Amino acid sequence: RGGRLPRTPPSRGARFAPAPVRARPRVRPLPTMVVSPPLAAAVGTRASGRSRAPRAMAGRLLSGSSSRSRGPLRPAPRPSRRGGADNARSSRRGSAMSRFGAFSDDASSLPSLIERTMDFGSVTKWEGRGGSGWASFFVAETESGKRLFVKASRRGPEMFAGEAAGLRALRHANTLVIPEVHFAGATSEGCRDGDSTIVMDFLEFGPRGDQAAFGAALAKTHLAECLHTEARLGKFGFPVDNTCGDTPQPNSWCDDWVTFFCERRIKHQLSLAKDGALSDLGKRVIEKTPTWFEPFDETNPIRPSVLHGDLWSGNIGTVSGEPSVFDPATYYGHNEAEFGMSWCAGFSDAFYDAYFATFPKTEKYFEERRLLYRLYHYLNHYNLFGGGYKAQCVSIMKTLLK
Repeated sequence: RGGRLPRTPPSRGARFAPAPVRARPRVRPLPTMVVSPPLAAAVGTRASGRSRAPRAMAGRLLSGSSSRSRGPLRPAPRPSRRGGADNARSSRRGSAMSRFGAFSDDASSLPSLIERTMDFGSVTKWEGRGGSGWASFFVAETESGKRLFVKASRRGPEMFAGEAAGLRALRHANTLVIPEVHFAGATSEGCRDGDSTIVMDFLEFGPRGDQAAFGAALAKTHLAECLHTEARLGKFGFPVDNTCGDTPQPNSWCDDWVTFFCERRIKHQLSLAKDGALSDLGKRVIEKTPTWFEPFDETNPIRPSVLHGDLWSGNIGTVSGEPSVFDPATYYGHNEAEFGMSWCAGFSDAFYDAYFATFPKTEKYFEERRLLYRLYHYLNHYNLFGGGYKAQCVSIMKTLLK
């Protein structure tokens, strides 16, 4: 998936101390992701029967910057068979070179897909912007002036479809700067640039900016009307399964939040860990979990909020000074679950003050719920990276069981 996760395990001496924020390396593959409803219905794009379950999506998704790249997809240049004005356009394209290979004028190329399916005119420049272990990133400039960020992969369309659905759900709230997605899904048969792609607005990302402004904007996001009907009717989940880091994240709809979180989050991570000690502690934590949600009743219900789902410092920025987030693992859930990655998000007091001034906090058992939501992400990091994250999981669960 798009977001990078911090790699270095926490030191043994500190309880709940944040691990240093570093770029995530390639990790071992995890079990195949199952996508629940038809992808095309969920995100409004084409899907392909050729798909395979991709494992990872990395890099600063929207700005096009990247850490390491396994290597680009290289479209082989092909001489143009056209003449006249079309040859002039082909000449301009041929000059748009990068370490990703020549700009392709082939009908099966991604620039051709943009020209055929979008109203931005011809693609005048095609520039490589690095990539991840499984996808290559590009920026396209068009004659209309629109700049687009493009990711392409040789793998199937499932993860791009989940990413697009998450971005659209967040954008619907109209509270944070989120790029518009123009296409996500399978490319045409025989496309030389990849078997799947996502095309969205290119945004210039800046530093995180004012934390109070971000806290208030995030709270408004969580209070906004949900895009999907199921969430508006009070259900928790998402139309498609997606990933958190490299881990499959099941999102089938559920009427009850506590059931959803225990079954789709904690039990799911424990089943992936296949660790007897963690499973025994986890079972006891799950049995105790309903107690920490007693403050929520008909007078103070948990309403589904659209969550980013993987909100750490590497996924937060600004566009023209306005708060923005990217690389989502989106689903509809309890707003407090958004703080599960706060141990490596660097949220300040100003952030929390602004957030809870907009979305008031339910004080009773807040600290227990905070640890429970952290547990999901620590278990995820243990499944991704191993090492000292197991000790942190054990420590959190023992604290919750006191």
